Amino acid sequence: MSKVATFDTRAEADLPVATPMAFSLAHSGAPAVTPQSRVVLRERPLQGHLILRGGAIVLDEAVRKVLGINLPGEPQGLTLDDSGQRSVQWLSPDEWLVIVPDGEAFELETALRHELADAHYAISDVSGGQTLLELEGEGATEVLMKSVIYDVHPSHFKVGKGVTTVFAKATVILRRPSDTRWELVVRRSFADYTYRWLLDAGDEFAIGVER
Repeated sequence: MSKVATFDTRAEADLPVATPMAFSLAHSGAPAVTPQSRVVLRERPLQGHLILRGGAIVLDEAVRKVLGINLPGEPQGLTLDDSGQRSVQWLSPDEWLVIVPDGEAFELETALRHELADAHYAISDVSGGQTLLELEGEGATEVLMKSVIYDVHPSHFKVGKGVTTVFAKATVILRRPSDTRWELVVRRSFADYTYRWLLDAGDEFAIGVER
């Protein structure tokens, strides 16, 4: 069992919690989704984000036992569980991003530390430092073509792929979990900038925000 001291940053308490997009929604507006909307933007707020570092073989066994899914089998890979709510993404040769629903991060970290025991690894809870945005609709790919330097054409950016790339003048993790949906993992400090950019880039597609 790991001797690292851990604590639950989301322990039950009657405290207000603001999502990274709360300021943007309050001050920049949120255009409604209409029948003309070819792009829909939504935030999946307050998810659990864990960074795993270590050897792939050791981590894969632990993640499979705890989450029931494997680490991606190749660079830039993204794997999801059957519900689509839990994912593991390759970031670098010894680094992976795990995203789980709100409230699961601490229990997941505890379970992984138990499974990994004295292995050489590191787990960092970065949930408070970033958020997950979703883009969906027939115009979503075109919005991204105007926004990122990476080639997002479907022939190149297949489903189940994820990359770290430049978005306008910010950095995001861009993922494609399904044919119809894109995800952007955005740092909290870039959330408002990214939101405003997407509203502008998506204006010609009658972008709507689902709250």
